Amino acid sequence: MARNKVEICGVNTSSLPLLSNEEKEALFEKIEQGDNNAREQYIKGNLRLVLSIIQRFSSSGENADDLFQVGCIGLIKAIDNFDRNLNVKFSTYAVPMIIGEVKRYLRDNHSLRVSRSLRDTAYKAISTRESLTKKLNHEPTIDAIAKEIDMKKEDVLFALDAIATPLSLYEPVYQDGGDTLYLMDQVKDKKNKEAVWVESIALKEAMNHLPDREYDIIKMRFFEGKTQTEVADEISISQAQVSRLEKNALKQMKNHLA
Repeated sequence: MARNKVEICGVNTSSLPLLSNEEKEALFEKIEQGDNNAREQYIKGNLRLVLSIIQRFSSSGENADDLFQVGCIGLIKAIDNFDRNLNVKFSTYAVPMIIGEVKRYLRDNHSLRVSRSLRDTAYKAISTRESLTKKLNHEPTIDAIAKEIDMKKEDVLFALDAIATPLSLYEPVYQDGGDTLYLMDQVKDKKNKEAVWVESIALKEAMNHLPDREYDIIKMRFFEGKTQTEVADEISISQAQVSRLEKNALKQMKNHLA
């Protein structure tokens, strides 16, 4: 085997194509016109995204080829359902779709057996959530899901919890080049406990030494409790850039306070 060559499902991952934003736009226009060749190129051009996502499930013990195939199913579903009018990057839309497909596969093959009735209830709730999301253009509440399938909210929650796979806050969600986004980066801190901590160590003084953009990011993240996605939308840069700038800013502040 050649150095740096890794094969999954017979695919040499080192030779996978990488599409530019312009190429993605051009291909998607053709896909919307029913061009199957363009669809095939778009799928191949996003296989690196599938690879980056299935890496987070490497500790599951599942065969990498199987996870890759399941991830590709999620990718294809994302391509077939993506609406460019949503004004979001395709990767932003596709990542949770791919993760969801892999997690469903792992739930179905989980070593801890859950009763058939619980699984049926959970899958019915998940299917209903997806259909209501498309219908309402936003994710429905558990109450709405329970009402739609004529079940108690507690029963729906119990069934969903029974098939859920615990996640670490430090598990990577997406990697864009050298910038890794972790699950904890997606979590909003409504209690804003950091504010208590930062006041005690004069964080505001350290913040005054930051460039304007880094200052705004730290303020929104730790004083206003916003997620990196919300910050990225507000200052018109990518979430990966927010993550990188936030880490650099915290490092600068730590050095100042040392």
